Amino acid sequence: MGSSEDHAYRLLNDYANGFMVSQVLFTACELGVFDLLAEAPGPLDVAAVAAGVGASAHGTELLLDICVSLKLLKVETRGGKAFYRNTELSSDYLTTVSPTSQCSMLKYMGRTSYRCWGHLADAVREGRNQYLETFGVPAEELFTAIYRSEGERLQFMQALQEVWSVNGRSVLTAFDLSVFPLMCDLGGGAGALAKECMSLYPGCKITVFDVPEVVWTAKQHFSFQEEEQIDFQEGDFFKDPLPEADLYILARVLHDWADGKCSHLLERIYHTCKPGSGILVIESLLDEDRRGPLLTQLYSLNMLVQTEGQERTPTHYHMLLSSAGFRDFQFKKTGAIYDAILARK
Repeated sequence: MGSSEDHAYRLLNDYANGFMVSQVLFTACELGVFDLLAEAPGPLDVAAVAAGVGASAHGTELLLDICVSLKLLKVETRGGKAFYRNTELSSDYLTTVSPTSQCSMLKYMGRTSYRCWGHLADAVREGRNQYLETFGVPAEELFTAIYRSEGERLQFMQALQEVWSVNGRSVLTAFDLSVFPLMCDLGGGAGALAKECMSLYPGCKITVFDVPEVVWTAKQHFSFQEEEQIDFQEGDFFKDPLPEADLYILARVLHDWADGKCSHLLERIYHTCKPGSGILVIESLLDEDRRGPLLTQLYSLNMLVQTEGQERTPTHYHMLLSSAGFRDFQFKKTGAIYDAILARK
């Protein structure tokens, strides 16, 4: 075969074997490889890593060497023996002690998302999520499935904290939000975006509104919920009265739901809003032709296998917001994973 055919075949194999790379990453996080190396006084050999994570020496060596190839670890040889240490990437994002750690999100993806993606063909055929097939949970109870136990709920909330530790500032500075002194983060989990809002806009006060079990977990396991400017309130934003606010934040919320439920929620927010109040929608935006960015396309498939929703284009969100009554629609692509939309009543 010629060089172009060779390149095409290599590309095909890169795509076909991509799931193996994901599993290497998930497994190394699950075993605690990066934390072990971060806590060690110096590089460790295979035997020390295997003993530290409770794994076989042979399997550990294979895993470590693949992590080197993936630039997740560095290796040096002394006296004919290999010693491993973290790279800057793994130190920043794959150790639990890092302020930008993504470990909980990766564990969630490995334990939940990955299993659902095993049913992608069925999801495409049927046009619906695969929680029933994956976890034995009916579609109408899919968010119960996300929180299959208190431990799963805590991990998912920690995962969202991690997402906003990296992406929060870019979406909250896409527009000047200082004109909204009273904010409400609907479905705000443990308050990661609320904390970021307070640091960026010190004069603001913010309410985090979420279901009772999430609020309970936030108060039990996250330290900053007692800060004066953050108020946690329990409720279902589809049916319970919404807190009063100048700005309502919906971060990674609308993409979970079909258009009908999105419209219902947006109409409820609109009727609660005072004139001049705003709504900030934070989502990963598709290009108008829906053929990119690739990561957002993948997220949209993830919504298919895991939820009732999808990722959307700016025009699609404009339609949903304007139908609910909102005006002055603006959107900004941040250059990061998540983008921002602002509209007003």
